[in-house]
Parts: sequence; structure tokens; C-alpha cells
Amino acid sequence: MQTARLLLRPWRPGDRSPFARINTDSRVMEFYPAPLTTSESDASILRIQAHFAKHGFGLWAAELRATGQFLGYIGLSVPPFQAHFTPSVEIGWRLDADHWGHGLATEGALAVLDHAFNTLALPELVSFTTPQNLRSIRVMQKLGMTSNPKDDFDHPSVPQGHPLSRHVLYRLASPR
Repeated sequence: MQTARLLLRPWRPGDRSPFARINTDSRVMEFYPAPLTTSESDASILRIQAHFAKHGFGLWAAELRATGQFLGYIGLSVPPFQAHFTPSVEIGWRLDADHWGHGLATEGALAVLDHAFNTLALPELVSFTTPQNLRSIRVMQKLGMTSNPKDDFDHPSVPQGHPLSRHVLYRLASPR
């Protein structure tokens, strides 16, 4: 999948090192319980690849078309936990903080959204994050996603009482 500035593609072995670096960046991991070790980051890539094999879609590796530089991921995933809104398909992104503020997450997510609705014929997409993660919330809003405070939830993978356990849920129905 291509946009004006991005290539969303399958993962390559050479993505492991830059992805591990992204996953240790305190700016990127600010709204996650902890940064990832190199082995946790590698395991994450294996889960992403297994997700593609199972569902036919997933979190694509994102790179700058002009330079080929790996930036992180943008794509779709089926949340692996139970909540009031599952089963569902989530649209998400994690990009190198050095490339934030240039609209790349929104640009890539719009292409993924188009693919989800027009190619995969998904009826709805969700996205969620902590209420403090205003950058991701802004991307969700730019995609046309909306939230209802009644949908907010405590993420089951975050320890109860943890400052990051509460999450806001955004939704977008297919225009079809």
C-alpha cells in the first residue's frame, strides 16, 4: 500500500533493529506500561506476522518512500482480549518519534482505513488509547472517528489501578 510519502509493506528481517529502538524510546512508549526489550520487540513482530497469516491483514511496516527509512507500523489488528466492543478490528500506529508532527500517522491510517472499508469490507473500525495520549486521539479524530464516554474501559492487559489502565474508545462505521 502506498501513499504520497509512505510505503506500507510486509515486515523484513532488517526491521527488527529499528523497531527495537523505537520500542525503547520513552516518548513512543509514554502511554504503554513499559518499554519493550529487544526480545519483546522481536516477539511483537512475530505476533504481527502470525496475525497477517491468520486474518489476511495486520500492522504493516511503514517506511518513507523517499528514503526507504523504517518508521514503525500502521495497520489493523484484532484485539486479543475481551471487552464490551470485541470482537472488533482496531486501526493503530506506532511511529518513530523523530517523525511525529508531519501528518504521517494520519496519512498512513487514511490509506489503511480505505483498505479496511473498500477492500476488506469491514463494517467498523475501533481505536483506543489512554485519555492522556492526545496525539493519538487527534489522529483518531482526523480519521473521522468519534468517542462516547460510555464506551471508555479499563484495558484488561494493564494492571487494575495503573495510571494507564483507563482507555477511551473511538469508533468509525463504514460509509457503505
